[in-house]
Amino acid sequence: MRNHVTLALTGASGMPYGLRLLQCLLHTDTPVHLLLSEAARVVLGMETELQLPSKPAAMERRLLEWCRLPDSAPLAVFSERQWTAPVASGSGAPRQMVVCPCSMGTLSAIATGASDNLIERAADVVLKERGRLILVPRETPFSDIHLENMLRLSRMGSVILPANPGFYHHPQSVEALVDFIVARILDQLGAPQALLPAWGERLSPTASGGGKA
Repeated sequence: MRNHVTLALTGASGMPYGLRLLQCLLHTDTPVHLLLSEAARVVLGMETELQLPSKPAAMERRLLEWCRLPDSAPLAVFSERQWTAPVASGSGAPRQMVVCPCSMGTLSAIATGASDNLIERAADVVLKERGRLILVPRETPFSDIHLENMLRLSRMGSVILPANPGFYHHPQSVEALVDFIVARILDQLGAPQALLPAWGERLSPTASGGGKA
């Protein structure tokens, strides 16, 4: 399971980030365990044209169709109450997990070890197994509670990667802004990506002085 990734989508705004990340991982043949909360399905319908059925198997087929991938692509979808899923146990869970987008409710539950649904339990497993947990909050402004929960999780070893895209690459579309964040997530996972060059590589001359105040 070391090369597998658990990807959770929760009810925060920012579904294009999660869907693009899923697409990029599957197109590099990275096996993905996908978890969606009920709120995520609602927000997905509001922010994208993708409508998902309620059953995990049907959801899996629809997502592979959306990604333009065959049924044999390495995707497994689980409901948030499917406690028999591999991600619910340290013996079967991937050692890397991304929550993107991550709602403040989910972040709080993970910080306190609530484990009331499969997303929270999967994150708890990654933390206890000393894996890599990447949380992509999409909220503004942050309250003291939000910041304290993020600090707590950071001290546990989690990566807090807010969905704050940069502009030094001169994005010309919303898709380019989405790719900026997805590229950073893939870098954190150690996954291959050609969405965005590393700083100093193939940047335009106007961006070469990006560190100057």
